[in-house]
Amino acid sequence: MTATTPENSPHIKIWWEDLEIGQTRDLGSISPTKEEIIAFASQFDPQPFHLSEEGGRASVFGALSSSGWHTCAMAMRLMVTNFLHETSSLGSPGLESLKWTKPVYPGDVLRLQHTITEKRPMSKRPDVGLVRTIWEMFNQQGEKVLHMEGYGMFRRREPAQ
Repeated sequence: MTATTPENSPHIKIWWEDLEIGQTRDLGSISPTKEEIIAFASQFDPQPFHLSEEGGRASVFGALSSSGWHTCAMAMRLMVTNFLHETSSLGSPGLESLKWTKPVYPGDVLRLQHTITEKRPMSKRPDVGLVRTIWEMFNQQGEKVLHMEGYGMFRRREPAQ
């Protein structure tokens, strides 16, 4: 197997070494439609308040609302499209915190912000570094609808010796 290096990976613009604690990125926006909310919920979270306007009105949300998992999937789409596709990302070992702080409704315009809070080399993989991040998604009123904290793994430009 050939090692991934800057020379044989010209599509990679951002390596672990380029990621700095305190960096914040605006990763764009997305707006779920009623049809998308229902389609996602029908397959992955078929609770009444995600499946119909009537079910939503009868719930604590007062209207059809997106599944929190759909909100996470939309955040992931923005993350990949507007950041990860040009990095040396190797995936994630998991999340430490996930909170859905406000409901998401059809037509909401959701904006994702990503902040790096920590980084360190992996002890058992000299070619990989860990980056701890906070993902925050806000609606068009500036209200936070999603808060996630977790780690990402990124290939290093220069593996530790």
